[in-house]
Amino acid sequence: MISIDCARALADAGLRWRPVSGDAFRIDRSGFENDVFTVSDMTIEPHEFDTGTILGFNGTTEWALDSLALEDALWLPREDQVRDLLRSTFRSLTRLGEDAYRVRIAVAGADESHDAADPADAYALALLRLIRLSGDDLVS
Repeated sequence: MISIDCARALADAGLRWRPVSGDAFRIDRSGFENDVFTVSDMTIEPHEFDTGTILGFNGTTEWALDSLALEDALWLPREDQVRDLLRSTFRSLTRLGEDAYRVRIAVAGADESHDAADPADAYALALLRLIRLSGDDLVS
């Protein structure tokens, strides 16, 4: 799974999330640091309003949280989701050893490498580079 630091860096750089079933997220509030939630058609559903997207918690009995503004959620994209966002710039993923991976992307005709201890984070670092180069928000 992508690290919290990489997920936060992507969000801060402009990666925007449109929740779909199966997506993982954290509640970006004190007291929820160790909890990861999953969007599900049965329990946590995204609801679109003119004012923005709200994540509705359906039928939860363990604690009192009916809904959450999307701005209060930190998306934890899966490895495949981050790789897909690299689109045609993606060239390869290589294992460098027991605890390192390298993602190669093509940017403006040149190859770049981004290394991390986890494949999802290596993909995230490459995506972060693309977002920063583009200067535009990227929507999942």
